[in-house]
Amino acid sequence: MKVVVCVKHVPDGQGERRLEDGRIVRGEDDTLNELDEYAIEAAVSLVEEQGGEVIALTMGPADADEAILRALQMGADRGLHITDEQLAGLDAPGTAGVLAAAVRSLGDVDLVVAGMASLDGMTSLVPPALATYLGLPYLGLASQLELGNGQLEARRVVDGWEETLRAPLPAVVSVTDQVNEPRYPSFKALKAARAKPLDEVGWDDLAHFAPAGVRLASHSEVLEARPQERTGPHEIVEDTGDGGIRLAQFLRTHLN
Repeated sequence: MKVVVCVKHVPDGQGERRLEDGRIVRGEDDTLNELDEYAIEAAVSLVEEQGGEVIALTMGPADADEAILRALQMGADRGLHITDEQLAGLDAPGTAGVLAAAVRSLGDVDLVVAGMASLDGMTSLVPPALATYLGLPYLGLASQLELGNGQLEARRVVDGWEETLRAPLPAVVSVTDQVNEPRYPSFKALKAARAKPLDEVGWDDLAHFAPAGVRLASHSEVLEARPQERTGPHEIVEDTGDGGIRLAQFLRTHLN
């Protein structure tokens, strides 16, 4: 089977962020989106059980190939990096449309796996939009996956309810951080990843694969951003073993 796993290179959540012309400046301490590690592990585990290949897919600037490299280290077989200046600044629907064109360029794909969200945007919109463009069933927020007889089964917990969803392949699925425990690559895997194929394409290579309705335009724009400043009186409590007790006392005093 052929499985595509979508990954994203995102700004480090612990690093400084800044905007230029309404866009987050990338390439400074960027890293693989942490939630995508669970998607990579899910894709690799399914192929280890069923046979086939895992293709890591990303869209982003030149150094976004580091996200693909991490996927290759974790067991993906090859990578596809979409990089093109005319794609810079796309919103979630535009990104999903470009990814859909890339998936279609790969031929018959059995399954597309994505993380539940990217930690820079936290919209969770790209996986369902991708499924819509591809015309495939979508199983979202899966915390457990099973595959058999050409059918994918996903279990998830939503608003306190446990659900079991099933869909025939091909399909698109997003997974949560409860679905597995991502593997840590061995030294052998780290070395082998450098020899795996990693292709780079632009929009001109993909445009004729694009589903109807794909637009290279963003429907949203960041008008202003500024650091959040702490205001009003506050107290910093250093936890010396009784931090929980002191927090409970504080809440009890101020919420009564």
